[in-house]
Amino acid sequence: MAIAFVVLSACTARASQTPPGHLDISATPTVAPLVPRVVNANAFTTRTPIKHVVFVVKENRTFDNLFGTFPGANGVSFGMDMGTRRPLIRGTAGRLPSDIPHCYRCAIQAWDQGKMDGFDQPTTGKWAYSQLHRTQIPNYWRWAQRNVLFDDFFSSAWGPSFPNHLYTIAAQSAEARDNPRRPPKSMSNTFGCDAPPQQKVEQYDSEGNVDLVPPCFDFRTEGDLLNRVHVPWAYYAATERQRGYIWSAYSAIDRYRNDPAQWARYIRPVDSLLGDIAANKLPPVTWVTPRFELSDHPDYSLCHGESWTTQVVDAIMRSKIWKDTAIFITWDDYGGFYDHVPPPDVDRMGFGFRVPLLVISPFTIDGKVSHEQGEFSSVLRFMEDNWNLRPFLTHRDRRTTPMLSAFDFSQAPRAPDPLPLRTDCAGPKFPAN
Repeated sequence: MAIAFVVLSACTARASQTPPGHLDISATPTVAPLVPRVVNANAFTTRTPIKHVVFVVKENRTFDNLFGTFPGANGVSFGMDMGTRRPLIRGTAGRLPSDIPHCYRCAIQAWDQGKMDGFDQPTTGKWAYSQLHRTQIPNYWRWAQRNVLFDDFFSSAWGPSFPNHLYTIAAQSAEARDNPRRPPKSMSNTFGCDAPPQQKVEQYDSEGNVDLVPPCFDFRTEGDLLNRVHVPWAYYAATERQRGYIWSAYSAIDRYRNDPAQWARYIRPVDSLLGDIAANKLPPVTWVTPRFELSDHPDYSLCHGESWTTQVVDAIMRSKIWKDTAIFITWDDYGGFYDHVPPPDVDRMGFGFRVPLLVISPFTIDGKVSHEQGEFSSVLRFMEDNWNLRPFLTHRDRRTTPMLSAFDFSQAPRAPDPLPLRTDCAGPKFPAN
């Protein structure tokens, strides 16, 4: 089937000028999600054969950490440490002793004016200069071999999760640049609007100064663009009572988090994802963020995280929607791990360090390593061009490309290729600590 993907001419789009929201978070709504309804995605006109996009965002890995030894990719097996060449040791797919620092300032230090040699910082230990090999990530590796791996794809912002997850839904973070600071001894399980009043996030003001503001905003998101043309969407994430809720990006958008009807309509528990796929209840556009323990975050088992991702991909491949789906899998930030490619300097927010992007679809090119440059806003741009969503959200999605180098829409759709779950993972999926 030959269908030309016509890219609309770039119109001038304004970035949201709405200041960060400030609200009373003393009574946070907790609502049971509505039962997802079956949606006929074919009823919505698209520019390509793709009728479903699933955007999976995992945690804390650089390209060199996961795919530095992949054939044909721009990877290395050594790093630079303050000007000295240093081999990347073999990493572990199990649990690391602790997380690796990856704050905003940590990232700037690791970057070191483009020298990419400042990753060995206090408390990083040996793991910052480590990488995984083919046998340690067999399914990620297999998807890269049989689909498309991007090796010039970057996290959107310097530093950690909070700003980068906002970019995955809005092509901006309101210039919030770090994770919100938790008050001492705080047990807060959120980075968003229901955070305690003392929990603030660093944000650039219009003059480039840094202020501390509540981590709750009201800028436009991709969901709003989809709503304008009545294309259904859903965001699957950990619930308020589960680890990983910190990555539920819409919890930081005031009009969604603090409107029980909006929250119930669009935000779904990630534990219901596999059942919804089997029941053909995924809408045309779906975001997925995992529970913390299954996210590939380095202080938890990547082996269990990879198996969970395999369950998701296999479920889609075995479902009715496989024939018209594109799955985008990426990792939200560098997590403190080494990468050798200096990020392009596009604005004061980023890009951040390079992360892998896998694209899996019946229409992906078999075994391609693409050198097309992109960031999280590029996946949004694919959605925007595919469903004719305008105006653009920010300069980021307006200037980026929709990653079309992954696809050949003239080819016969490829058959599903589900992979076995891993049986070599050590320890429980949900350890007690």
